[in-house]
Order: sequence, then C-alpha cells, then structure tokens
Amino acid sequence: MGFFISDALAAGKGTESILGNPLILIAGFFLIFYFVLIRPQQKKQKEHRAMVAALGKGDEVATSSGIMGRVTKISDNYITVEVSDGVEMVFQRQAVQTVLPKGTLKSVK
Repeated sequence: MGFFISDALAAGKGTESILGNPLILIAGFFLIFYFVLIRPQQKKQKEHRAMVAALGKGDEVATSSGIMGRVTKISDNYITVEVSDGVEMVFQRQAVQTVLPKGTLKSVK
C-alpha cells in the first residue's frame, strides 16, 4: 500500500468504533440531558403554575422570601397575605412557594 496509509486503513478494517456514528453519540447525550435536566424542571414549573392558579382566600402560604401568612385577597397577578393580626402584605402570585396545611400558622405562633 502507500507510504502514508497503513494497510488496515486502506482495507477499511478497524475504523469503526464501538459507538458508531458520532451523530448517534450526540443524540444520545441530548436524550440523557433532556431526561435528567430539562424534563424534571418542566414538570416542577407545571406543578408550581397549577398550585398558584389554585390559590384561594384563607389558604396558608409560605413565600419565596420565607414569609408565612394567610391569603386575604386575590387578584389576577397579586395576592394579599395577612402575616399578623392587622398586618397585610402584597405579593406577586408567583412569589408563593408552598401552600401550607391548614393550622400550620397556629402551631408556629
């Protein structure tokens, strides 16, 4: 064979890897990335949107800033939370991190 090409390469033997086509390898990495990172994050976002949409007057909530209180008023984008007797704060609905079980605030006080 030629000076620059070995006999194995010229014959076409030994050039195939275990993984095959590099395109298959890239697609495999993308699938792993999708199922490990992207899909769980989308699921959490969907659950949070459903929780925020289901908020009702009287629900006990914890905000992303750690403030806990009872929902007194609800509008399209904002909620009013009573954090203490006579003290109300206005938050964006998206700031609600968790809806607490009923009676949680009584046990905290």
